[in-house]
Amino acid sequence: MERISTSPRPDWPARVEEVGLTYHTPNGVPYWNESAYYKLSAAEVDVLEKAGNDLHELCCEATRHILEKDWFERLAIPNDAIPCLLNSWERDDFSLYGRFDLAYDGAKPPKLLEYNADTPTSLVEAAVAQWFWLQDTQPSADQFNSIHEKLIGAWKKLSPQPKLVHLGGLKGHLEDAQTVLYLQDTCHQAGLATERLFIEDVGWHEQRRCFVDLQERDVTHYFKLHPWEWMWDSEFAPQLKLETTQFIEPMWKMLLSNKGLLPILWELFPDHPNLLPAFDGDEAIAAAKLNGSYACKPKLSREGANVRLVTEGRVLADTPGEYGEEGFVYQALAPVPEFDGHHPVCGVWIVNHEACGLGIREDDTLVTGNLSRFVPHLF
Repeated sequence: MERISTSPRPDWPARVEEVGLTYHTPNGVPYWNESAYYKLSAAEVDVLEKAGNDLHELCCEATRHILEKDWFERLAIPNDAIPCLLNSWERDDFSLYGRFDLAYDGAKPPKLLEYNADTPTSLVEAAVAQWFWLQDTQPSADQFNSIHEKLIGAWKKLSPQPKLVHLGGLKGHLEDAQTVLYLQDTCHQAGLATERLFIEDVGWHEQRRCFVDLQERDVTHYFKLHPWEWMWDSEFAPQLKLETTQFIEPMWKMLLSNKGLLPILWELFPDHPNLLPAFDGDEAIAAAKLNGSYACKPKLSREGANVRLVTEGRVLADTPGEYGEEGFVYQALAPVPEFDGHHPVCGVWIVNHEACGLGIREDDTLVTGNLSRFVPHLF
């Protein structure tokens, strides 16, 4: 695995905007970075693909254990959500996608940092923008990237086939809007009728006892780029319990899009080559188990918020944020590599339960945040 400096395409802003990456320089801060790329070998790609598939299997096995042992409190799951979550798992509700964030240097086994199993973004850049970059710059090379084809294939397996799929997120979020627009396109390419519907515009029809759109059509299937924990904390939480809509991602993904999963995975599969030691509970006890060097992460934090890295009692990083009331987990410090001051994290995409692509984001610090740069790759 190498990081190679290169010259960006002269018209790169226009090129990435053409394929939907309109948020390439948020607030004047570069996010898309094609002044470098990561070069992997075919063997290294195989390692990442296997790690993604193996970890997804472990997560599904962990889900079964959580349900059997009633470990919902360890994951800060609301009590009202538990019966619906159980039903969602028993029905095997359709799951579209997710993304594992892994520390990998090309030598040691990839290590799981977290699983973005509910509302992962950086999809447009991983599935589309870096692919067109490759065609423009090094068309004879290859890329770990069949995300687009797998998404279309996954939508075709949605059963029963709905008359209309609604898709949406919150208003006013450009990256979320473009992610939803891209997923709407893949859904349409799979032959399904689609409609954009912002979260704020979803209504409840009391007489028909169902969620409806602005034209009062039934919302039978809804891709929601909106976390489940926020939905259960909303005014519509009582209506969620009626289970009239098939949501994508499904409710059982609440168990995986939660850093409380990390100590459960380590408890169930200790010494697995793709896992880091992780514990919940008392910080002092966890710190002792981890020899005083660990990452402290809120169970429900996003985009690197409220993460504290400690080594031998010394704080390496402490990011701001509004998370933490739900509790914390403590994970061994990951062997995040460094390439000329850049720390990459490998995002392995899972579509329809299969690893199918890679997106690499890097930062000058050890914590990957919302504005950490996306760098294309090839092999």
